[in-house]
Amino acid sequence: MSFQVHRTITNEHPALAGHFPGNPVVPAVLILDEVLRAAEQWRGKLRLKSVETVKFSSPLRPGQSFSIELRCDDDSYIAFECRYGANRIASGRLAVECETGGS
Repeated sequence: MSFQVHRTITNEHPALAGHFPGNPVVPAVLILDEVLRAAEQWRGKLRLKSVETVKFSSPLRPGQSFSIELRCDDDSYIAFECRYGANRIASGRLAVECETGGS
C-alpha cells in the first residue's frame, strides 16, 4: 500500500527567517512536518509515536516542489521518501498509531 503527494514550502514560511541568510535551506523539521501531514491525509488522524529512522540526503530550497512517497506494511509503521526531481532529500520510518482508523 502506498501514497504520494507533492508539497512546496514557500519562501515566506516563518521558520525560514535566518535559516540561512543568502543561502536559504528548508529546516529538516519542516520536511518531517510535511511527511506527517501527508500521512494524515492518507491514513486519517495519527499520533506520532517516534521517528524510528531518518536520513537527510540533500538540501531542499524554499519554493522547490518535492514529492513525498509513503508506504506501509501494517498500521504501526509508515516508511517515507522525499524527492526533489531525481534527488532524494530524506527517507525514513515513522512509528504511528491511528486515532480514527484511516484507510
